[in-house]
Amino acid sequence: VQLQACGGGSVQAGGSARLSCLASGSIFRFNVMGWHRQAPGKQRELVASFTSDGNTIYGDSVKGRFTISKDSPKNTVYLQMNSLKPEDTAVYYCYVKHPILRSDHWGQGTLVTVSS
Repeated sequence: VQLQACGGGSVQAGGSARLSCLASGSIFRFNVMGWHRQAPGKQRELVASFTSDGNTIYGDSVKGRFTISKDSPKNTVYLQMNSLKPEDTAVYYCYVKHPILRSDHWGQGTLVTVSS
């Protein structure tokens, strides 16, 4: 399984950005797809994710500002980020859980920098 994320870059505070992540290399459709992030000097944290039953969960710090969506036939997950804050600056990692093997697979990370 290979994950290719794109959409990172530099944004001003209050602005928006959209990340996308394509999961390839599997004949299966991924139900569990999501995003984590890691800021400098901090632990990796959940940003948003689809659960196995199709629900969505969000980290407390992004609720109401970020929206996760996916295109299941394309095995692509998106993250719409609005009202960005400098504290959203981090490397964002997409991930999927293989539906059969139950293994987690991570993308290479894409940097989002929010300037004040």
